[in-house]
Amino acid sequence: MIEVIASVLPFKTYEELKNKIGALRGIVSTIQIDFCDGIFVPSKTWPFFSDGFDDYNFQKIMREEQGLPFWDEFDFELDLMVAEAVENFDTYLKLGPKRIIFHLEAMKSLEDFRNFLEGIDLYIRDNIQIGIAFKPSQPFENVLPLISCVDFVQCMGNDKIGYGGVSLDEKVYDRIKLLREKYPDLPIEVDIGVNEETAPKLVKAGATKLITGSVLFNSYDKIRLVERFQNL
Repeated sequence: MIEVIASVLPFKTYEELKNKIGALRGIVSTIQIDFCDGIFVPSKTWPFFSDGFDDYNFQKIMREEQGLPFWDEFDFELDLMVAEAVENFDTYLKLGPKRIIFHLEAMKSLEDFRNFLEGIDLYIRDNIQIGIAFKPSQPFENVLPLISCVDFVQCMGNDKIGYGGVSLDEKVYDRIKLLREKYPDLPIEVDIGVNEETAPKLVKAGATKLITGSVLFNSYDKIRLVERFQNL
């Protein structure tokens, strides 16, 4: 069965994040939270839209006085569209995610990034899945050496990341096919441009996880939409 993950982009405050996640209770089991810092991507989300890591609610989570909204009902996947994801890895861990995604284009050195991935504590690797995301324009030769270091990959559907409602770049299908041929058991997510027209083609190409945001939120029957995607 295809895993359907809901993306809640955009959100400017903790309360807005809470409201968006709350609207998905009983519909999906996993939520992707996009962290956008206004540096790696032009857009900003909580907590960077306010005081960054000094944000009141963010600090409450750091002090373990509260968790992410509805933390006991969902698994969370953190999509780190930020300039200093590696440097702040320990901070993001404290949010209690099931998965963390690093963007290849945000890395200053691919060699250093590989060393970082290989050096992650085994206890963390046993409890949290680590993934890498990359744009359609990213040369494949930069991606392939990192596959053995991660649990899954996220193919971005367009080079324009950090925004909702962006269309799918057609060359993503071929990228997924190449990955599936080379790595038959690799979990492959697709984020951006997933809708009822593109989803069947993405699954046929080899995708196993679909990220849906605006299409899901704009659907009049969210449960049936998720079920259709799951059964592709």
